[in-house]
Amino acid sequence: MHITKLRLLGFKSFVEPTELVIEKGLTGVVGPNGCGKSNLLEALRWVMGETSYKSMRASSMDDVIFSGTTTRPGRNLAEVTMFIDNAARLAPAEFNDQDVLEVTRRIEREMGSAYRVNSRETRARDIKILFEDAATGARSPALVRQGQIAEIVNAKPEQRRRILEDAAGVAGLHSRRHDAELRLRAADANLARVNDVLGQLSSQIESLKRQARQARRYKEISGDIRKAEALLHHLAWVEGQAQVDAEETALRTVLEAVAAATQVESELTRSELAAVEVLPALREAEAAKAASLHRLKVEQENFEREAQRSADRQRELQTRAEQLKRDAQREEALAKEAHDTHLRLTNEKTELDGTEITARDFETRAVAAFEAAEAAVKIIDQRLAGLQAAAAEARARRKSLEAQHTERREALAKIERQLTALEAQAREIVGRAPDAARLKALSELGQQLLDDHATHEAAALEAEEHVLHTSAALKSKRDDAQSTRLSAERLSAEVETLFKLLKPQGDDAFPPVVDQISVEAGYEAALGAALGEDLEAPLAADSPVHWRLNAAAARDPALPAGVEPLAARVSAPAELARRLAQIGVIEPYDGARLQIQLKPGQRLVSTAGDLWRWDGFVAAAHGETAAAARLAHRNRLGGLMAEHDSLQAVSKTHTDAETHATEAHRTAEDTVRRNRQLARETQAKLAETRQALTVMESQARDTEQRHAAVKDAQEMAREALADAGDRFAEVEMALEMLTEADPFEEQLALCQEDAAEKRTAVANARADLATLEREHKSRLSRLEQISSEIERWAQRKVSAEAQTAALTERLAGALEELETFADLPAMIAEQREKLLSAVADSESHRQTAADALAAADQHFRDVQTELKLAQAALATAREGRARSEARLEAARHRRAEDA
Repeated sequence: MHITKLRLLGFKSFVEPTELVIEKGLTGVVGPNGCGKSNLLEALRWVMGETSYKSMRASSMDDVIFSGTTTRPGRNLAEVTMFIDNAARLAPAEFNDQDVLEVTRRIEREMGSAYRVNSRETRARDIKILFEDAATGARSPALVRQGQIAEIVNAKPEQRRRILEDAAGVAGLHSRRHDAELRLRAADANLARVNDVLGQLSSQIESLKRQARQARRYKEISGDIRKAEALLHHLAWVEGQAQVDAEETALRTVLEAVAAATQVESELTRSELAAVEVLPALREAEAAKAASLHRLKVEQENFEREAQRSADRQRELQTRAEQLKRDAQREEALAKEAHDTHLRLTNEKTELDGTEITARDFETRAVAAFEAAEAAVKIIDQRLAGLQAAAAEARARRKSLEAQHTERREALAKIERQLTALEAQAREIVGRAPDAARLKALSELGQQLLDDHATHEAAALEAEEHVLHTSAALKSKRDDAQSTRLSAERLSAEVETLFKLLKPQGDDAFPPVVDQISVEAGYEAALGAALGEDLEAPLAADSPVHWRLNAAAARDPALPAGVEPLAARVSAPAELARRLAQIGVIEPYDGARLQIQLKPGQRLVSTAGDLWRWDGFVAAAHGETAAAARLAHRNRLGGLMAEHDSLQAVSKTHTDAETHATEAHRTAEDTVRRNRQLARETQAKLAETRQALTVMESQARDTEQRHAAVKDAQEMAREALADAGDRFAEVEMALEMLTEADPFEEQLALCQEDAAEKRTAVANARADLATLEREHKSRLSRLEQISSEIERWAQRKVSAEAQTAALTERLAGALEELETFADLPAMIAEQREKLLSAVADSESHRQTAADALAAADQHFRDVQTELKLAQAALATAREGRARSEARLEAARHRRAEDA
């Protein structure tokens, strides 16, 4: 199968129409992760009939439709079309009419998929078989997905067998076999169902027989029952009349009780209405008293809240006056404190100004002493630096010469050790060199094996050509044998079917006469129309219906002139001879003309099954009868038996030829395998020889290279040894000529002591100068702080005096407002007494109205209770009346029925 092009529309990420052209050769798709490469393979699998949405990396099959982005809306359908080159006409017959097959799968959201091949609707199963016949498909190993190689390696034998069958192109045959097995199982199920139905019908027949017997018994008993029922009805009428009289008496009693209960219920209803009329006026009076009481209580609550607010305000003014007195006293104290602090800070500033003049003289003398000490330190430091440099240079020179002496002595020893190791390595390399004689023998053996391998390969190629010839012959013989076997099996199946059809049905003790009749081909319908159901009658004399011999045929009239008797075309028992002699075979167009010439008992038939009887009865051919079909099957069985025997002989000949061809093909394959095995063995030996030869040659080259490298290393080591000896001698001479550096050390020690004393003097002068500087800065900072504090305390004094005046004014206002609350408690007590008296009077009036309303309400509830009891008694009396009327009506009805 050659796929030439793939067209996608709305499938996953391919929202626009996209075509992928697949030319001959290798076609690759390259791109970064997420660009849609895997979607192409999934499109191939999907159009080949994939039904699992999980294989499509989706949660449902509708997810293969483009679902939209932030800038593009989603689609409602997706379509993938695969173009297949069918120039070789290898597709199935229903698709093999064009050079190019266009296989299309289209899916609409929530509507499912549809398949088309060249614009014709096609079933999914046909698409699956189309690709399976081509050794591919949605789940074929030919479509390699990620992780499939590992699955194949770890697959079970059954799964590997499926892979090999797909590669051999027999997957379509397996699908067809599966469908055929399903149909056969369905046919078996239908046959089993037919047997079940037959069994059910047999059970129903037995049940119907029992029911017929029960019906006869029912008719016999029905007469006796009618007599007993007449007597029973008379006795029931007498009893019913007595019951009617009793029920009429009971009904009169119940009606009197209903009338009395109705009168009581009416009186209580009038009492209830009177009680209801009194209640609204009492409720209004009680509501008015309650409203007046509520208004007084609200007024009392408002008065109490106002009195509480006045008392709270009086307490607040008293507290405020006391607080203002305390605040005024505090502000007077703050003003006095500000005055005292301002005076103290002014005195301290005067003292600091005098101290600053004295500190300036001490600072001038300290600066001069520090500068003199610092100049002396600079002079001694310069001298000390010169001495330290000279001493350090002498020490470094000596240390460097000593290090060089040690290093070059170690280098001489190392080079000597290297020369010793190189000499030992050279001796070892010479001892491990390969044998030249063995190397030559391996070369000759390799050439001999190469010649033998070429000989075996040529023999294998010749044997493979012979295998191809035998394979073609085997295929031809196998196809002939298969075709013959299929024909023989088909005939065997038809013969077996005919045997089953011709097997006697029913009781084998009375076989029908049709099983003993043979008729010429083409006359089965004529015989079936002439005898009809009479062919099912047996010849056995003890059967209720049967044929028997009647020898009075000499007195039978002859058939009309020119009419051929049916007996000439039929071979039947003697019991049917007289019947067959009176039946003629004619053409259909002669039937009306010859029917009027028939004698009693005679019949005319046509080969198509038309019937003309002597008494004027005419029956046109209306299909094959069961007897005619049975005779036709018997004639067909005879011909099939002969054809089957002939086919069996031909099949045996083709089978023998297939066996000989198979043996020849097997022998040729054995020859190929043997030559290939010899070639592989020779190839393996040649590979081993070449490997050994390569190893020895590599060893020889390696030995030579290593020996040359060791020689070069020895020369270089000798040169390095001579050079290292010269440099070692130079270092020893330099050490002997080096002067001692001790005088520099003594002068350096004396200079360092003098420099330490000078530095101590500089440090002391610097410390004195720093102390004077800190004291100067401290004085300046304190002077600035004092100036700021003097200004702040002056402002605080002014602020305290102003605050004292404001507090005195606010205290006078609070005392004046407090004097207005002097008479308030007496006024509140008098007003509270008046409100309490009014509330008490209102509560008394409201309680009187409430008692009157409660008494009226209780009377109303009592009347309601008595009314409910009267209504219940009335309902009970009415129910008794209804029951009595129902019993009376039932008694009258039974009396009427009994009458």
